[in-house]
Amino acid sequence: MRGGAFRWYARESARRLGLAGWVRNREDGAVEAAASGPAESVERFLDDLRRGPAGSRVDELIALSVEGLGALDEPFTVLR
Repeated sequence: MRGGAFRWYARESARRLGLAGWVRNREDGAVEAAASGPAESVERFLDDLRRGPAGSRVDELIALSVEGLGALDEPFTVLR
């Protein structure tokens, strides 16, 4: 995932779905995110990320489960 507006798009999607977590740029130019909430909402969030905002290009989306690490309890935010 690449593109400057992508993080803000992810944040708005997550907040609309009531998810906690974060999104940030990686040094390699990709974007990564962590989200916590009801499974159905997380799936809808992943669907939104696959589409991306208008004018963006999503080359690849890799979803990993982080079960056992505990719930993210902060409101969804952009880290950098």
